[in-house]
Amino acid sequence: MTGIPPLVLDRAAGVPLAVQLADALRAAAAEGVLRPGDRLPSTRELATALRVSRTVTAAAYDQLLAEGWAGGRRGVGTFVLGGAGAGEAAPAPRRPVERPVPALVDLRAGSPCLEVLDRAAWRRAWRAAGDSAPDGRPEPAGDPDFRQAVAEHLLRHRGLVAGPDDVLATAGTSAAVAEVARTLPPGSRVAVEDPGYQRVVGALLDEGVEVVPVPVDDDGLVVEELPADLAAVYCTPAHQYPLGRRMSAARRLALVARARAEGWWVLEDDYDGELRYDVAPLPLLGALGPDVVVHLGTSSKIVSPTLGVGWLVAPASLRADVLARRVATGSRPARAGQRVLAAMAASGDLARHLRRLRRELGGRREEVRAAVAAAGLRAEGDPAGAHVLVPLRDGAVEAAVLAAAADRGVALDGLARHSAAGGAHGRRAGLVLGFAAPSRAELRDALAVLAEVLAERASNGRGPALREEDGPEITAEGLRP
Repeated sequence: MTGIPPLVLDRAAGVPLAVQLADALRAAAAEGVLRPGDRLPSTRELATALRVSRTVTAAAYDQLLAEGWAGGRRGVGTFVLGGAGAGEAAPAPRRPVERPVPALVDLRAGSPCLEVLDRAAWRRAWRAAGDSAPDGRPEPAGDPDFRQAVAEHLLRHRGLVAGPDDVLATAGTSAAVAEVARTLPPGSRVAVEDPGYQRVVGALLDEGVEVVPVPVDDDGLVVEELPADLAAVYCTPAHQYPLGRRMSAARRLALVARARAEGWWVLEDDYDGELRYDVAPLPLLGALGPDVVVHLGTSSKIVSPTLGVGWLVAPASLRADVLARRVATGSRPARAGQRVLAAMAASGDLARHLRRLRRELGGRREEVRAAVAAAGLRAEGDPAGAHVLVPLRDGAVEAAVLAAAADRGVALDGLARHSAAGGAHGRRAGLVLGFAAPSRAELRDALAVLAEVLAERASNGRGPALREEDGPEITAEGLRP
């Protein structure tokens, strides 16, 4: 065994002992104190000499082996491979010590709550779907049982009267919007909410549509701000994404009236309309204007996005245009996921799942509101869906909160990314806080971190974030002092 030069390990330093040891051995090899071919002591011998645990020496050797500074031979020992006289490239500079990054708990909106999904019901639905005979011919409109199940689901849970023939299966909301966009004349303009769902914006842009951002306030899309010469308007009236408000009854009527008068479609994205807690839903746009409204729904927020299942209820002329393009291009949504959802509906498992889901998410929402209030801030939005908005003072505070939470293992979403470039509401700042994705235990741990981060970063040296005392909360019921 080659003699080892003096190695000093500082137990009071913030650098792990294994990192200090690897750095010292690497430096000794680079300076020629240790030369290629020199045998290093065993991890046990070195641990005894340095009065550290064998875990420390083993971790240091593993690092040197991974970097190529040392090599091992079974039954013989560990030897120095790199050094100043080895004719190799100069040793790599010492890398900064990085703290291990904890696994992120996801508090971003958009994911379903899988913790309450009955896995036995899930398996039953897949088995039932698999029992179906193979398809001999494509069905561009979608699986007939699925379309029947959607019609019943909409009547029971959303109060929308539609028959199976009024329903087209889709691959989800964004895919449905893209399909509608392909039926529009070249150069069409489509208005979207700002801030709003940027994935739909991307789908529209990919189809060559000109996207027109329109501001949103506490009553939803500002209908008076809609420009002329539109082909369609996309909106989320039941639970505006990402602000969490619902469109007022007056705005709904005004939007439908303008659509009729000016000859454009209203694309109503009802992405989480089944998830309401203590507020009765307003009539769907699809019920107010079935002649001008394209109603869009999805299973992504209530079951799983992996099903790739959504639906579209539209006037006959638009359905015919969509079907014609599907037939002409051979494109259509896959039927497997449709059959799974239809099986869940037929067995009653879907209705039972929705009841459990509402109870669970309603309780989670209250925990989120309490955690935000503990930091002196407020959570806004209707008692619905699986996200709330936490307003912040400005973009700098928002960025600081996102970074600090990520450092502590919590992934958050900022409001800034939901606004279109140059959009009317681009100056808003806040957190779009989702609470469906993690387990209940993970959520509670993450909320403790969130409360600490919000309390610490409320001012950030640039003025306080929006706090409870800055004004009343506006809820679906009115002003809350």
